[in-house]
Amino acid sequence: MKKLKLPFFLAFLATLTTMAQEITGTVYDDQNIPLPGVSILLKGTTTGTITDFDGKYTIEADSGDILVFSYVGFNTQEKTVDGPLLNVTLQAGLELENVVVVGSRNANRTATDTPVPVDVLDVTELVQSAPQVSVTEILNYAAPSFSSNPQSISDGTDHIAPASLRGLGPDQVLVLINGKRRHKTGLVNVNGTFGRGSVGTDMTTIPSNSISRIEILRDGAAAQYGSDAIAGVINIVLKKSVNELQVDLTTGANFTSEHGPDKSVDGEKVNLGLNYGLPIGEDGGYINFTGNFNYRGSTNRMQEWEGTIFNAYNSIERVASNDNYDISLLLDDDLDDIFQYAGSAGITLNGDETKEELQGILSADATDSELSARGLQRSDFNMQVGQSEIRGAQFFANLSIPLGENLELYSFGGLSFKTGTAAGFYRLPNQSRTYTPAYLNGFLPEINSNISDQSVAFGIKGMLGDWNVDFSNSYGRNEFLYRITNSNNASLANSTPFEADSGGFNYSENTTNFDMSQFFDDILAGLNIAFGAEYRVENYAIVAGEEVSYAQYNTLGNVHDPTDPDSMVPTDFFDSSRPGGIQVFPGFKPDNEVDAFRNAIAGYFDVEADFTESILVSGAVRYENFSDFGGTLNFKLASRIKASENFNIRGGLQTGFRAPSLHQIHYSSTSTLFVDGIPNEVGIFSNTSRVARLLGIETLKEETSFGGTVGFTARVPSANLKITLDGYLVNIDDRVILTGQFDDNGNAELANLFQQANATQAAFFANSVDTQTKGIDLVIDHKATLSDEISLTNTLAFTFSETTVEEVKVPEAIANAGLSDTYFDPTSRIYLESAVPTTKGNLSHNLKVGDHWNFFLRNGYFGEVEEATNNDDPTIDTTFGGKVITDLTVGYNFSSNLRLTVGANNLLDVYPDENDPAFRSDGRFIYSRRSVQFGTNGRHVFGRLTFKIR
Repeated sequence: MKKLKLPFFLAFLATLTTMAQEITGTVYDDQNIPLPGVSILLKGTTTGTITDFDGKYTIEADSGDILVFSYVGFNTQEKTVDGPLLNVTLQAGLELENVVVVGSRNANRTATDTPVPVDVLDVTELVQSAPQVSVTEILNYAAPSFSSNPQSISDGTDHIAPASLRGLGPDQVLVLINGKRRHKTGLVNVNGTFGRGSVGTDMTTIPSNSISRIEILRDGAAAQYGSDAIAGVINIVLKKSVNELQVDLTTGANFTSEHGPDKSVDGEKVNLGLNYGLPIGEDGGYINFTGNFNYRGSTNRMQEWEGTIFNAYNSIERVASNDNYDISLLLDDDLDDIFQYAGSAGITLNGDETKEELQGILSADATDSELSARGLQRSDFNMQVGQSEIRGAQFFANLSIPLGENLELYSFGGLSFKTGTAAGFYRLPNQSRTYTPAYLNGFLPEINSNISDQSVAFGIKGMLGDWNVDFSNSYGRNEFLYRITNSNNASLANSTPFEADSGGFNYSENTTNFDMSQFFDDILAGLNIAFGAEYRVENYAIVAGEEVSYAQYNTLGNVHDPTDPDSMVPTDFFDSSRPGGIQVFPGFKPDNEVDAFRNAIAGYFDVEADFTESILVSGAVRYENFSDFGGTLNFKLASRIKASENFNIRGGLQTGFRAPSLHQIHYSSTSTLFVDGIPNEVGIFSNTSRVARLLGIETLKEETSFGGTVGFTARVPSANLKITLDGYLVNIDDRVILTGQFDDNGNAELANLFQQANATQAAFFANSVDTQTKGIDLVIDHKATLSDEISLTNTLAFTFSETTVEEVKVPEAIANAGLSDTYFDPTSRIYLESAVPTTKGNLSHNLKVGDHWNFFLRNGYFGEVEEATNNDDPTIDTTFGGKVITDLTVGYNFSSNLRLTVGANNLLDVYPDENDPAFRSDGRFIYSRRSVQFGTNGRHVFGRLTFKIR
């Protein structure tokens, strides 16, 4: 028995050495900088992990097991476990898992190797280090070519901020998720903001903690991706990580010197994000879930209303109300109650004045005395001038199921729900639209939005012989509904409701794609061929509000019928008619309802050839046909010349197009006025209306573009520098605009046309403007290892752009009436040319010290903008100078699974230049509400806790 002890003991030791052990290490890039977010997989299993903020990892593996290290932009490496410590250095090279970089259908193409400029943003890192949380906020500060800022007092646009590339329209950039087209919103921007008349994509419906990276193609790509890709393409790549739960809790608020009188701290933000992935099968399948819950508090930068508030009639109302008198009776023709309370209100009357005489007397301003008598201040009549309040929740999932060695079933999609609250103009007691028996001191009406967004994509991809085949279908729908609260329909007098549903709109699209590609490594130095087809169905609908939201009622409480001589509209004491509809956002009428469809079919061919190791040429051609306006053919030609190992020259030419959106074709918001008993329409008429044809507004057609880019990329290995510089030019013809609202201006010809159309005032969507945009994009990346414990990454990125209106096309009848400057006014020109910064950039620094500390500093420059106004008085200052916004964060890793980050956006509490007095609107707008540089929130201080469970 004793003889067996030694062999048994040795066998036991051998067993221990082959049991799974904890392997640790650090992953570095080729500049010896630790890499966070590297994927590490135990080969042949679904066991895996990712590196932490400092490139460190821990995984259990047996001696002799193989670990696979992969990361975006670096060559994948396999390492054999031979001990408890395994450090790895990844070399710059191909993309992780051959992920296609947007702008190329060659699966072997990297971002720095493309013939056109592509930015790749590591969202995983930005979400940890930067102050911003939502996708649009992150891009606005990290990508200079991207612009998006919260708007104020602009109805629905308060809740979905317009976003753009290179200063072009929000509808001239295409958004993809995992390479598939993302649907637009149901909202068309019709108010006074940048992007007026356009339809964009709401990227806030996509939680940032579901995103691995964002690729921005800064070049036209309609020949590759179809409509909308005139300014460029934004491709959002979702996470695939498994076996890890990551929780991010961020909270903060604005601590600013310019807060409103009601709150010293505002703009509170709370964001809770959870991301978790599960492996599926043993061949790399996964499902990754993301849940996100967020709250954004409102802000107000108005200090004090400077205009009139009360008149002498309001003084009588106050005295009568204090006496418990029904002040609605003051409105009738019996003047005894007016005489009864006038003396107590400090108004001297003889008692024999007529109503006409009283109207003159009681219209006198009594603001100061009434404020004192009512114990109120001017600031009690402030509007809410700032960002709206928003509550939201999003859920996203990303799925891949391998069905064999060369076949994969995939799907992704999400749900988003968002409710917002914004306010309009304060309805003052001395205005006829305020029914003072219901609101003695007037009221601030609120616009409440209910926005829902659903999307799902599914497909199957694999190999058919030597060809890569991808067959997919994606569906998306966005709905935007309005509910108005704290308001009134003044024409209903005592019967007025205080809230109403004003209707809304929704938009959906379903896109089916079939794509094939093959890379031939034995032709030239490499040849990639791709072709495919697309079929898309779109639907846009306007939903009417409830009757009380849009109708004007008579004194009997019935809907007013101007053809009935007995139907009388209620008036205030001064005989001004009470307007109908719910105040701030009258509802859509049944006449405005629409349910429009269209379809489009497209085919493309794409080739990318490496003639030598140094010369790459790519080309694409795409034909697309729409059921409502016809077909369009577009091409793209680009090249990259590798002048040396570290220097590339690149450039391209392309044509492009943007199909007019269904919103722009079919949107209408009109009301009816009766002139001599004859109904006349006023408002925004649909482009398909008879009114449009009579006034010479042509059927909407596609916008067309011709553009080019030229630039270079350079590496300076000795200095750890990467430099890209690209110049671009984009000419766009027949841009769709929303015209100004015009009447006949006394012109007989135009008056005759209006008469035929039964209209008196009109605005339309029309192809009316040609523009030119040119600029330069510069990006410089620098990495440095200062010591074994300290590494520094620096990035300088700037864009310089200029958009000019080259030609305005006005219908002959409108031009002859002298209405060209109304049809396309100076304000509309400024929205296109200079309402957002044309020069924008940032200089960021990320310093890592040891295993625990991380310091992030970014200075962002937001260039000069111009006030969007028709006022051309040369003595008025209409420009707002450029400003630098500083972000600073400090992060501390308690362990590889727990991190705390604190910091501030706009650390120095910088604000835009104040408005010229001509634009302050009696104190409402200290800062411009039409031309927004970076918002008016001031300093935002935040804290973020991140923890992981593996």
